[in-house]
Amino acid sequence: MKTTPKLIVSDIDGTLLTPQERVTPRLRDALHRAHSAGTKIVLATGRPHRWIHPVLQQLPGLNPVCISANGAVLFDSESGKIISRQQLQPAVLSTLVSAASDALSDIGPVGVAVERVGRSLNEPESELFRVSPEYHHTWEAQDYGVAELSELTSRPAVKLLLRSRELDSEKMYGLIAPLIDESLGHVTYSMSEGLLEVSPPGVTKAQGLEKVAEFYEIPAEEVIAFGDMPNDSEMLQWAGYGVAMGNAVPQVKDIADFVTGTNEEDGLAEVLERWF
Repeated sequence: MKTTPKLIVSDIDGTLLTPQERVTPRLRDALHRAHSAGTKIVLATGRPHRWIHPVLQQLPGLNPVCISANGAVLFDSESGKIISRQQLQPAVLSTLVSAASDALSDIGPVGVAVERVGRSLNEPESELFRVSPEYHHTWEAQDYGVAELSELTSRPAVKLLLRSRELDSEKMYGLIAPLIDESLGHVTYSMSEGLLEVSPPGVTKAQGLEKVAEFYEIPAEEVIAFGDMPNDSEMLQWAGYGVAMGNAVPQVKDIADFVTGTNEEDGLAEVLERWF
């Protein structure tokens, strides 16, 4: 990238954060220098917006717009308000779950979870993150509710999660994704441990980024994006300069304009220090 970026967008897990889920002092200082220079800071994650707060606490004074749920929800961290949401409707959720179950019928049960935005900020977490009895958590479980499939698919959701204990995410993707038409949902994954994420049709981090960049009146060629997993691919391709972390999966490195150091080596800060 030849000119100073006007917008920096970063994935969170595996990119902005170290394996210990910390923002290093070096990276925090680089982001603050960029912010002081007038460059916009944006976070883009598969996490629900409610789970970004521990990250924001490590970035005092930045108050970024957050592209959450892989682009389905835009969240203004300064005002605490949701800017927009896009959802999978009940009939589509049922179709997606059936397709996944059929794809893995000879392998094992499919755990199902839904991520909902909620009607208010006071709605309990157990109503917003709901899982089937077969769902096996891939991270330390926070508060959640358990329900049968009929209930999980009865209300709109911003994201559907499909879990297998027998396969990794890449193999799951190879079996399930071909059965799901893009008109129903966008299938991707952000970790290797047997977990697929399905967003509404056409919804990606890139779509969310395009909306944010348009709001700030910043063209794609002045945007730099950082990521490490397949759910970052579209975002890295849309941005004028896409950077893969050293710990990124091969397919993300292949589409990136540049590969930096790992998230443990301050790879993101290393790139930003060219300008800031």
